[in-house]
Amino acid sequence: MRHNPKHAVCDERVVRALIAGNPWSTIVSHTDDGLVASHYPVLLDEHSDDLAVVTHVGRPDEQLHRFGTSEMLLIVAGPHGYISPSWYTEHATPVPTWNFSVAHCYGIPQILDADENLRVLTRLVEHFERHVDAPVALDQEFGTRLATGTVGIRMPISRFVCKVKMSQDKDPQTQRQVLDALRTPGPYSNPRLADQMQRAMSAAPGETPG
Repeated sequence: MRHNPKHAVCDERVVRALIAGNPWSTIVSHTDDGLVASHYPVLLDEHSDDLAVVTHVGRPDEQLHRFGTSEMLLIVAGPHGYISPSWYTEHATPVPTWNFSVAHCYGIPQILDADENLRVLTRLVEHFERHVDAPVALDQEFGTRLATGTVGIRMPISRFVCKVKMSQDKDPQTQRQVLDALRTPGPYSNPRLADQMQRAMSAAPGETPG
């Protein structure tokens, strides 16, 4: 990730909120055969006071990644989108850009045993099903069979690099115009990004912008 201290965030709470709100992640491992990347949903480990995530991968991804032998990179991205200079005031430098929030998290993944893997699968289903009108629970007998085709992992996050770039360097009027443009129907309409940008703008220095 580009080194830009202006948008760097060191607050673990921001990373937690980013993971919780954007659970579809990219996991990257460096193996003897080169880089390997996969995409899976992750959840924060609710049983740990330390920052950690749990997930599962479908076989044979665990062999491709060689989990447990080296550090893994977990990439979680929040709302992002194009920002047109046509939305700026005449006082702002007319340079197009991209607003985004992203965290690069590093750690050595731990392989879960069969029982814990089933618990993680059950929790994943419960977590996402709770938002539908008629939630469907994971039948444990079926889940046990399903779990044999997956490998559960827990990754304690030993360090992270987090960037939140939400037009913080623009003047207040330009920020308001960008917000209005993101909430207006059109090719770059992005209300979710506008909400994230609003939260970042509302946070006082030292507070959580996420």
